[in-house]
Amino acid sequence: MAAIRIENLRKGFGSLEVLKGIDLEIADGEFVCFLGPSGCGKSTLLRSIAGLENLDDGSIRLGERDITDLPSAKRDIAMVFQNYALYPHMNVRKNLSFGLALNGMRREEIDRRVNNAAEILRIAELLNRKPRQLSGGQRQRVAIGRAIVREPKLFLLDEPLSNLDAGLRVTMRVELSALHERLGVTMIYVTHDQVEAMTLSDRVVVLDKGKVSQFGTPLELFYQPANLFVAGFIGSPRMNFIAANVVGESAAGIGLAGGGLARELSLDALSPRSIGRDRPVTLGIRPDKLELTSREEAHLAGNVRLVERLGTESHVHISLDGGGELTAVVRGTHPVSARERVHIRIPSEHCHLFDADGNAVARRLDAETEALINQEKGRGPRGPVLEERHA
Repeated sequence: MAAIRIENLRKGFGSLEVLKGIDLEIADGEFVCFLGPSGCGKSTLLRSIAGLENLDDGSIRLGERDITDLPSAKRDIAMVFQNYALYPHMNVRKNLSFGLALNGMRREEIDRRVNNAAEILRIAELLNRKPRQLSGGQRQRVAIGRAIVREPKLFLLDEPLSNLDAGLRVTMRVELSALHERLGVTMIYVTHDQVEAMTLSDRVVVLDKGKVSQFGTPLELFYQPANLFVAGFIGSPRMNFIAANVVGESAAGIGLAGGGLARELSLDALSPRSIGRDRPVTLGIRPDKLELTSREEAHLAGNVRLVERLGTESHVHISLDGGGELTAVVRGTHPVSARERVHIRIPSEHCHLFDADGNAVARRLDAETEALINQEKGRGPRGPVLEERHA
């Protein structure tokens, strides 16, 4: 078993507290990404699990074992770093086998593990080459292979694709996902790239300033963000935020006005919750849900600053009357142009609402989206059990 349980984990450097009481439970065989901006603590958290940092407080359990105070070499963990760190004077086979030989493993077992890893990663034809003869993607495969041959209970990957070009990152994401399904081991992956996190993960830990902001499936984070930070961090282009005030509450919904809204907006897709009349709130709406419309139907108006034409879609950046900006995504053939006056309708069924503390007001989802999220939650960790590696 390689389930991970982290309780009240704290880590600081001098007077700077980097991890501020982290509590997490990761299931056996799960692929989890630590996602967040630079400085949020994601790499420190990964290094703490690996045993490369001394903790100030808290505990870490791997399966039934408490590994909090164990040295890194005894944790049954393999780590893949951002830099490949291959031995330049050794060929691929020796790079893969060196650590095993150093630990006194029998030659037959070393050969079995190296050949198995080479087959999984499709690098068998590269075993006699040296690192300088490999491309960036091939070097990354070898670095991952060096972790695979150890047959650990847990894989830790610290931004392993950040040194690759955009096209190769896409290819390697597909290969990493397939690798996880084949091995069935628990994997924790650190990244600042939300596309990597959303496409690879069973669940994502969103970190902000040393705390867990939300832990959920990719679709759960996108459609049901817990707070303003997650809502703004997940999704590209980022969610638009508009300041408003509550002008009415009833069982049917919440009425909003102010903040540049040309007319009152009624939100009827929100779960009942009393916010309080005249209370400030933040309205959130995804760029692709905004509609450029007539003046009579509009909730907002402004002038187009820039249109980014990306082919199938265009990103329209708008300066709003009364201050503030937002981005709308329209079809690529939409005739809107820079410096044009536009009017914007906000579909109430796609709105998010956040209270004065930045916490989300729960919203009711349409049946199709809710079913999709529940399906993703119920899927569980992907891939076969560990024993199949030896079949």
